[in-house]
Amino acid sequence: MKTLNLGILAHVDAGKTSLTERLLHDVGVTDQLGSVDAGSTRTDSLALERQRGITIRSAVVSFVLDDVTVNLIDTPGHPDFIAEVERVLDVLDGAVLVVSAVEGVQPQTRVLMRTLRRLRIPTLIFLNKVDRAGADPERVVRAVAEKLTPAVVAMGSVAAPGTRGARCTPYGPADVAFTDRLLDLLAGQDDVLFADWVADASSLPYSRLRRALAARTGSALVQPVFAGSAMTGAGVDALIAGITELLPTIQGDVDAPLSGTVFAIERGPAGEKIALVRLFAGTIQVRDRVRVGAADAVLVTAIRVVTHGADAVASSVGAGHIARLWGLTDARIGDPVGVPPERAGVDRHFAPPTLETVVVPARSVDRVALHAALTQLAEQDPLINLRQDDRQHELSVSLYGEVQKEVIQATLADDFGVAVTFQETSTVHVERVCGPGAAVEVIAVAPNPFLATVGLRITPAPTGAGVSFRLGVELGSMPPAFFAAVEETVRHTLRQGPHGWEVLDCEVTMTHAGYWARQSHSHGTFDKSMSSTAGDFRHLTPLVLMTALSRAGTQVHEPVHRFRLEVPGDVLGTLLPALSRLDAVPTHTTGQGASYLVEGEIPAGLVHALERRLPALTRGEGVLETEFDRYRPVRGPAPTRARWDHNPLDRKEYLLAVARRVGGR
Repeated sequence: MKTLNLGILAHVDAGKTSLTERLLHDVGVTDQLGSVDAGSTRTDSLALERQRGITIRSAVVSFVLDDVTVNLIDTPGHPDFIAEVERVLDVLDGAVLVVSAVEGVQPQTRVLMRTLRRLRIPTLIFLNKVDRAGADPERVVRAVAEKLTPAVVAMGSVAAPGTRGARCTPYGPADVAFTDRLLDLLAGQDDVLFADWVADASSLPYSRLRRALAARTGSALVQPVFAGSAMTGAGVDALIAGITELLPTIQGDVDAPLSGTVFAIERGPAGEKIALVRLFAGTIQVRDRVRVGAADAVLVTAIRVVTHGADAVASSVGAGHIARLWGLTDARIGDPVGVPPERAGVDRHFAPPTLETVVVPARSVDRVALHAALTQLAEQDPLINLRQDDRQHELSVSLYGEVQKEVIQATLADDFGVAVTFQETSTVHVERVCGPGAAVEVIAVAPNPFLATVGLRITPAPTGAGVSFRLGVELGSMPPAFFAAVEETVRHTLRQGPHGWEVLDCEVTMTHAGYWARQSHSHGTFDKSMSSTAGDFRHLTPLVLMTALSRAGTQVHEPVHRFRLEVPGDVLGTLLPALSRLDAVPTHTTGQGASYLVEGEIPAGLVHALERRLPALTRGEGVLETEFDRYRPVRGPAPTRARWDHNPLDRKEYLLAVARRVGGR
């Protein structure tokens, strides 16, 4: 059977989860329609989700449409949980982007559509809430074409919008205006269709236009727009028909080499790790040994497959499907299963979190339990980026916003029994390399205490290039495990540079390498004091790399957001000085009738302050959109952050710490 892994995405409160519930009800998975307000939705299974009425974790539910198995993934809409959306994108075959017919295009809508287009994920747009007061589907379709993508076509009309009696009627071959718009859109992208249109437009049958629309939608070149109401069910039947007709399905090769991706981690009732895996090719059976990431093959002890609204125990799972797997104890989000899929983990889709806070246990005796709990949460959301400062005995986590902090606090209390408070949220900076720098430590040459030779050169790389590691020595000059230890340690060390912040966008080249081969005494026992181990390279690499970094120099950068602010015209005079006090720099101010659109940039750390002050500055009429833009050099003294570990720049302290850890030599 063919499969379609379908994501439902939206700005918060656009009705995404309500649409998911309506789809499940209309296709027969549920007998009763779930309600977000009542806390009875199928996909919001966490107690915290039901209490708050928002989606926090992505959820998967499956049903069958015609001969297609649809694995529907409901994702969070709140920007604080964008990391959940990011993990889902790599496993989708198609998406439905939900837009409110009342509020229209919102900040998160822009972010999501831009990413869907960049990743070329086939997308349908659903204008929800046509039955709500203030709904204006025609206005929102124009806004979608202007702000999201010009390649849109409305697939039906809405009668009596803004009322409970709103009705949605799909367009058909008799709707000349619709077929003309469809022809204009498709002919501009299809040379053959355009030539046939020019030769004789009347000879193009409507069925051919629908096939061309399906082909262009499946290639992510056109985004059809449906309209309706998840609450009343109006227009949802047309959307369901569009899902099966316009979005591409796959027929996975179950006999091909195993290839999949871990896109989520859960914990079972006994605390066991459960990996959610999308299989692109091959088959996994219970008791199979599979390779996950770079680790050795592990035994799959149990499988549950998402099917018809629930999980079911299965003996195997094949290509195209989503399954929960037990036994992958070291699996991490993003790890490939078997052969790495071409599409998985190619880059980041959204900006990293730009805020962080220190988590403080209410009782000091809970410190160990807090660390264990945060470690589990970091497995489920790696962008939490758990840090431990051994000097201050503090635990820090990265955040997208204040709501995420509240959710972490409630989760720790409810699920782990650990009450916590937070220190004031601060901004996460980064470091960039200023120029080239190099260092080398040679084996058996003081003051190198390790049985390894390591030479490293670090140079800046273009913005967005990430960290790359390459060899400037022959691959056969050392055992592969020693090179792997150096590369792994380089990437780990760069998580905190000389100022304590992550070092971005640089190239590290290994310029010198050397080791002592395994040696034994005459009676055959291994002598560690005369033989290099991977540990020697792991301990020496931070010393060499941080010395090279200090010679190259790094500059601290702060995150900056773009903002769009719509305000009444009469408050502009008082607003601009307030923006200046927040270090916000307007770049464009455009009159829009009685209002103004102010665009510019603001430091990420001051966005929350602007959000708090905006209602008073604009009489509650200001509408603010912000989005991460870039990192810029910090003005004035560079802020520093305490390292979570011993600092290799302090050679004596570092060597003492290593000696304590390994028992000395």
